[in-house]
Amino acid sequence: MTLEIGLLVLESILLIGTFTLLIFNIRERKQRDILLREVGRATRVPSRQEYFLSLMDSMLEAKKELIGCITGRSPSGDDIKTTNDIVDAIENIAKKGVRIKYLLPKFPDRLRMGVRYMKAGAEVLFSNCLMAHNIRYSIIDERIVVLGIPESAGEKETTKEGYKIMSVGLALILKDSFDACEKQASLKDYLQEVIEQTGATLAYLARELSLDEEDLKKI
Repeated sequence: MTLEIGLLVLESILLIGTFTLLIFNIRERKQRDILLREVGRATRVPSRQEYFLSLMDSMLEAKKELIGCITGRSPSGDDIKTTNDIVDAIENIAKKGVRIKYLLPKFPDRLRMGVRYMKAGAEVLFSNCLMAHNIRYSIIDERIVVLGIPESAGEKETTKEGYKIMSVGLALILKDSFDACEKQASLKDYLQEVIEQTGATLAYLARELSLDEEDLKKI
């Protein structure tokens, strides 16, 4: 009996030790996953910042024309300041006589940024074509292309990083695709379309999109 009890106690101690190591291993794995996510998030931020800085620098280089296919998502967090800087850049180059045209996907919530870009001096168009939902780029003077790469597939995903490419050929190809994007609607036409489809009033849309009702009336 004494030997059996001793073996049972030893087995119990080993079992407790095994469970303890297992618990510590699970906790360590969770902490490691958290650390990896934080490191990944930290490495993404500079890429996004570099992309937007490269975009704004290229915009300020524009002499004649800027064409962009963008998501038009309302910014949040740190992106609010970046978006304000882009709007300021649009105003600056528009005053110099640069023609600016943006294509956004047809989502009612994109009207907010569409109105902001229009007020800054850009021509804003909306479309349901595949390109407007999946590709993000800006073409400056048919010679500079700034490509935005989303974090993952989908038109609602944020831009993770981007590339500045000096290529007349690529610029012309993307510009032709921009012009060929079917069923392009002006900001005025798309606003009217949203009103007809939803039955919403201008006052309601202004409230929902955080816009000035007078701006919508002017459109």
